[in-house]
Amino acid sequence: MDFDRELDVKGLNCPLPILRTKKALAEMSSGQVLKVMATDPGSVKDFQAFARQTGNELLSHGEKDKVFEFLIKRK
Repeated sequence: MDFDRELDVKGLNCPLPILRTKKALAEMSSGQVLKVMATDPGSVKDFQAFARQTGNELLSHGEKDKVFEFLIKRK
C-alpha cells in the first residue's frame, strides 16, 4: 500500500512511539497515510487504542523480523 510519510520509532518504548506518531500526523493533511515502524511488542495494542481514541484509521498492521509496521490514515 502507498503511504505519504514514513516514521521509524524502532528501539523506542511506550509512550514514545505514540507521541512521535501523534506529532507526525499533526503535520500531515487529512487523508494522508503514515507508515510507522516499531519494535515495542506493546505497540500493537497501543496503536489500536490510539486509532480508536483519535479517530485516525489504522489501515493495517503486521510484523516481520520483530519489526511491527502500521499504516495510519489521518482523519
